[in-house]
Amino acid sequence: MTAVQGIPPRDAILEASRTEGASVGPLVVVMGVSGSGKSTVGALVAAELGVVFVDGDALHPAANVAKMASGIPLTDADREPWLDAVGRTLADAAADGLVLACSALKRVYRDRIRSHAPATLFAELDGTEEELAARMVRPGHFMPPSLLASQLATLQPLQEDESGLRLHVDETPEALAATIAERARADFR
Repeated sequence: MTAVQGIPPRDAILEASRTEGASVGPLVVVMGVSGSGKSTVGALVAAELGVVFVDGDALHPAANVAKMASGIPLTDADREPWLDAVGRTLADAAADGLVLACSALKRVYRDRIRSHAPATLFAELDGTEEELAARMVRPGHFMPPSLLASQLATLQPLQEDESGLRLHVDETPEALAATIAERARADFR
């Protein structure tokens, strides 16, 4: 794994914290496009790890929520303060651990989050457009299905040099959560 924008590699950070006796709890971002099950799976992962769960949507400024609810895609400039809030939330919870649901669609977004919380493990939930669209019609989901195509076009899957795992949404939320929690336990031992 290589350093990104002056950020030490995640493995080096975890090893240094173990060597120095610092407490680092599991920091996990469950990521993917709308409808992938980030919030459901994230809450299950948090329960399995015994840490707090935060839905990243709650960290969006009100203007972003209004745009998305109106079917207007967010720009990168719209996302910057939100990504900083996500990163700070993870960094503030580093000692105890945290699981956070966040789309983190582009590498640059994940790098921005890592600039605050470099040890973060990303778990990408992936599915077909049809599978994801069917999930978006559930009650209480503020993102209209009309924005799914733009999210899929924007999505840059996790790259080989990024710490994380990709999982397909055809598994049950419980099975996905168990896989993510197992990886987090191994990484944050």
